[in-house]
Amino acid sequence: MEKLTLRELLEAVNGRLMGEFSDLEATVEKVETDSRTIGEGSLFIPLVGERFDGHAYIESALEAGAAGCLTQRERESYLPGKFYIKVENTHRALRDLAVWYRRKFHVPVVAVTGSVGKTTTKDMIAAVLSERFDVLKTDGNKNNDIGLPLTLLRLESHHQIAVVELGINHPGEMDYLSGIAQPDVVCITNIGDSHIEAFGCRENTLAAKAEIFNHAKAGALAVLNGDDPLLLTLKGKTPGKAVFCGRGEGLDFWVGELESDWRSQISCDVVTPTGSCRMDIPALGEHMIYPTLMATAVGEYFGMTAEEVAEGVRKFAPTKMRMNILARRDGITILDDAYNANPQSMRAAIEVLDGYTGEYKIAVLGDMFELGPLASVLHAGVGEALGHSHVDCLVAVGELAKNIYDAALTSQVPECYHFDTKERAMLTIHDLLRPGTTILVKASRGMEFETITDYLKSITAEA
Repeated sequence: MEKLTLRELLEAVNGRLMGEFSDLEATVEKVETDSRTIGEGSLFIPLVGERFDGHAYIESALEAGAAGCLTQRERESYLPGKFYIKVENTHRALRDLAVWYRRKFHVPVVAVTGSVGKTTTKDMIAAVLSERFDVLKTDGNKNNDIGLPLTLLRLESHHQIAVVELGINHPGEMDYLSGIAQPDVVCITNIGDSHIEAFGCRENTLAAKAEIFNHAKAGALAVLNGDDPLLLTLKGKTPGKAVFCGRGEGLDFWVGELESDWRSQISCDVVTPTGSCRMDIPALGEHMIYPTLMATAVGEYFGMTAEEVAEGVRKFAPTKMRMNILARRDGITILDDAYNANPQSMRAAIEVLDGYTGEYKIAVLGDMFELGPLASVLHAGVGEALGHSHVDCLVAVGELAKNIYDAALTSQVPECYHFDTKERAMLTIHDLLRPGTTILVKASRGMEFETITDYLKSITAEA
């Protein structure tokens, strides 16, 4: 973040200065909402939620080095040398500050959303664009109403493009995020079952995701998954040109046959409106063609050559716990996909495990959340998918995952286990592990399956 004066802050958040501090040229160099990460000269914004109130940490944040803070409330006392800005709502002030700050920079914004694959697509686009441009991108999946403004507040004059991720879990939220991002390019990966508990059906999910166009720039490019029938209905309804990506030859960006070494990469010829290029994608699974195609479309839009795009794809690295391939001794491989899960990404992960080299294949799968009344059926569908694969063993963990276990048994997966807790599951996993094992670890974020990955790493040695 570039320095902002107190005068600019007051303007940006429409705030009122409190206490005796009066130096309007005082500056801040960073914005923080977590008092535990306060840096010297930062602005602390205390957010208020259902189970927390950041106002309780104002004093400790200021004592830790923050130059000043926002507050929704009058204060009984003020620390000397610190400024306090009164605002009506700190959450809204964070948004207002990000919007004001974003307007200081003439930097195009690429916004990525969708039910599955947002973070992977964001990372792939950033990898490609970085071959020519200085790119700011969302860290991890900090894609909500707090993470997005904090990302844009990291913009600096050297940046040439920003790639941001937008994630929602209830109607109306995308309109709010779009108003902050005001994207020049919109990428929608797909419309699936994520958060269907809140949206009710995929058609409602599409309507919610399409709110991203509400505040897109005039003529914004839309990059859409052409293999998704719901996204195809947006043809002719976007603010500017729309291009479609996928397997079909009639699409704007498409691929033909895929080749895989089932160890570290897949390869394909990507066909674009300007020609074709061989791409080596350092990841596994057919689903990886979609982030690659979208990154190619975005790269071409910004004038990149096919060679630059292909080199950017080669340098792609997934975010931690998103199908990270961890090679261990004795031919043991851990497919760490523990960050999150939904029915579509579960099937994609099973496809990777199915095709992966290895003498013995174990799927450690846990609950998928926010699926509402469809949860039992959607979990059972994952168990059925296992039955159509060559996976040798299922270890299901959690109440909802019992449906995966039951369907896998019916679908004749050779070995099936179910446990209520990770701790009990790990005891069995320890006994199952053998040389030549490939083991997939995947569940919704709330299951904290990184515990299982860490355990597996502790009982195996690096290759």
